Amino acid sequence: MFRFPHPPRALVRQQPGRFRGRAAVIVAAAAVGGLALAGLAPAANPAAAATAAATPAASTPSPTPPTTYHEPYRPQFHYSLPSGWIGDPNGLVYKDGLYYLFSYGTWRGAVSKDLVHWTNIDVKAPAPDPGAGAFFSGSAVVDTDNTSGFGTAKNPPMVAVYTSVQAGSNVESQDIAYSTDNGRTWTRYAGDPVIDLHSVNFRDPKVFWYAPKHEWMMAVALSDQYKVAFYTSPDLKTWTQAGAFGPAGATTGVWEMPDLYQLPVDGDTKRQKWVLSVSVGSTGVQYFVGTFDGSTFVPDGPATYTPPAGTPLDAFDSGSYGDWTTTGSAFGSAPASGALPDQQPVTGYPGSHFVDSFTGGDAATGSLSSPAFTIDKSRLNFLVGGGDNPYAAGAVPFGTLPQGTVFTDFSGSSYDPGWTTTGAFAGTGPSHETLGNQVSAGVLDTWGPDGDPGEGTITSPTFTVGSPYIDLQVAGGTHPMSQANPTAVNLVIGGKVVETATGNNSGSLAWTTWDTSAYQGQQAQLQVVDQNDGSTGWGHLMVGDIVLANEKAPVWDTQTSVDLVVGGQVVRSATGKNSESLDWASWNVADLKGKQASIRIVDNATGGWGHILADDFSLADEPALNQLQRADWIDYGADFYAENTWNDVPGGQRVNVAWMNNWAYAANVPTSPWQGAESVPRTETLRTIGGRVRLVQTPVQALANLRTGPVTTVRKQAVTGTRPLAVSGAELDVEARLTAGTASTFGLNVRTGGGQYTQIGYDTTTGELYVDRTHSGDTAFNAAFPGRATAPVALDRAGGIGLRILIDASSVEVFTADGTRVITEQIFPDAASTGVSAFATGGTAGIDSVQAWHLKSIWN
Repeated sequence: MFRFPHPPRALVRQQPGRFRGRAAVIVAAAAVGGLALAGLAPAANPAAAATAAATPAASTPSPTPPTTYHEPYRPQFHYSLPSGWIGDPNGLVYKDGLYYLFSYGTWRGAVSKDLVHWTNIDVKAPAPDPGAGAFFSGSAVVDTDNTSGFGTAKNPPMVAVYTSVQAGSNVESQDIAYSTDNGRTWTRYAGDPVIDLHSVNFRDPKVFWYAPKHEWMMAVALSDQYKVAFYTSPDLKTWTQAGAFGPAGATTGVWEMPDLYQLPVDGDTKRQKWVLSVSVGSTGVQYFVGTFDGSTFVPDGPATYTPPAGTPLDAFDSGSYGDWTTTGSAFGSAPASGALPDQQPVTGYPGSHFVDSFTGGDAATGSLSSPAFTIDKSRLNFLVGGGDNPYAAGAVPFGTLPQGTVFTDFSGSSYDPGWTTTGAFAGTGPSHETLGNQVSAGVLDTWGPDGDPGEGTITSPTFTVGSPYIDLQVAGGTHPMSQANPTAVNLVIGGKVVETATGNNSGSLAWTTWDTSAYQGQQAQLQVVDQNDGSTGWGHLMVGDIVLANEKAPVWDTQTSVDLVVGGQVVRSATGKNSESLDWASWNVADLKGKQASIRIVDNATGGWGHILADDFSLADEPALNQLQRADWIDYGADFYAENTWNDVPGGQRVNVAWMNNWAYAANVPTSPWQGAESVPRTETLRTIGGRVRLVQTPVQALANLRTGPVTTVRKQAVTGTRPLAVSGAELDVEARLTAGTASTFGLNVRTGGGQYTQIGYDTTTGELYVDRTHSGDTAFNAAFPGRATAPVALDRAGGIGLRILIDASSVEVFTADGTRVITEQIFPDAASTGVSAFATGGTAGIDSVQAWHLKSIWN
């Protein structure tokens, strides 16, 4: 449906002792005591001097530093820090004509009079709790009545409420600090923590004044329970739990950054609804509309989801596989009735039994196949969970090496003769551990002997390139050689890096193939470079078998999938989402009506998440909807997370802002000296649309004040293929109305030039608005970056769609005209790629109107 590559902010590698993710990033920064988050802003790359003169062939350092706030890719109307990492927007409060914005991870802040122009302020952070290693996110309030006693009646304090993380244990508790100088100096409350559950998943408190009961209210995430807990306090210091909400909606990742507030419906102040929002790790920001009485939040709509009725193929609740047949051992002799030994709790199955291939653990393999049946309806619905290991056509059995000569497999106690080591790796040898997809007994692993902080190189002896390919297995950190602080393996010829590969932010080895046909007969070395201290997570690299190959490494059959087989061929396939929660999947099988088919559930994986869950197969006329499709999302793009709203905005308005980045690649974006930005603030309202109360978002009104120069207008044009428009610019505010006509897809391409473009389109076959950044410019810095985000949108009665598009130096934000759908995506095009064109495929579409304004920089 839509593309959300966010991993949760608390990630654990599948090896003991290697904690990765949000905590690792901020703990590392706190340890060095700087206001800027240490290690996260790309700096001059020290690798060149430290790696025996091997430098990227295309590296050309800038002769002079660029001007601050006008560097390549620097947002011109989105807020970003002068340098360093910007995280979740925290401490959002309005006081005395100013909007405040903080980042508690680094205690840096800014103020604004209009939510558009920002002034950075110096902030003195509170002292951390004894033993604390990091600050996590939170909120701020103006204690107008001085209930806390931290200020006076004439000078009420600002009070920050945030999560403190203990070093070592990673226990998260809630702290408060106060300021009596408008947020410039913060003093830790001596009684901290004010709430401590001794939990490692208890974070991101949002506090506000709850007028009906004249008390402070806190909404805080019980992250791994998919709950938001509610606490009350008379003085911000003593808290009592009042209730909790969840699990509900999307539970595809840990819950973080909750918010809770009231808004009028359709502008009627006598009809109020509460909005509860929560960020979902690996997904985005979902919201619920409902009622709240100070302890209980009740969302509108049905409490449970009922899928479309259909013809059952098997629900497995008899406790037997019946006519289904098994191979191997993974599926056991009968369906499971609950979690199997050593398995985490399994949820989402409606009956008493379900299919589970965890019999014997992840190492077991096998299959479960249904008897043949006739497809007589348009949809095949079923529940699926477990590992995300897709079916691949033409895959070969696990462990099959490419044809060629094994250069090394690191199976010995020391590196092969001729290999040299420097830095922290001097005198080390291969590691004999067990990684996903590992073939041989050992691997090269730069984790040892000093963990992530260790840096150095490991270099092979010289060899003559004589094969058309070099295939090698790589895992670990995604830190390319082209960026500062790399973790990379390089092919070095003549002192230059001619091929390079980095890890996948994973402990599972994956094949990389280099085409070496152009280097035949040349002398070369392989060089592993680790210049990363782990402050951004995954600061090490692992390398498995290296083969001087006659072919590209074949894809291994490590699927954990549910396959639909027709005529002996797999025609549909689905996997889990690396979760023990089953969720609905639906295949459109209208084109297969009348054909004989069978369902084959396959587990050929032996590593982490090497199992599959399934249940409730049925043929139906309508699709079953999964959690992501059923949930309401504030934004459907990849780069909108940790959303929160300002407290105390005049007139009772509610304005949101979010971190415009993504944990999947946040440490790799090609920007310097800053990393990350915040979204454009958006005014929120509630409107009744199609009988449902929906959240509506529009960019804050003050943004229009940045419009400059004459407006460019295009009207009444037919579009077939691609049609350039008389519009150009790197920072634009575009309002467009387009009609589908006979086209299958249509829309606008922005930031075009030199083969680059970001496509903002509508697909009439799926009923979706989309933003495709596959060709948007620099996309190679992380494999998770290129792709397409989609949002379900119905065309209006005239067969058209209205859009407002905000284009900045490195982002696009696309709003539907009614404000119910938004897609936010980062892009990194060349500075010269400033064109705009209209497009249509499969027919002719129409431009009713396009109006475009240039936007002034907020930093001039």
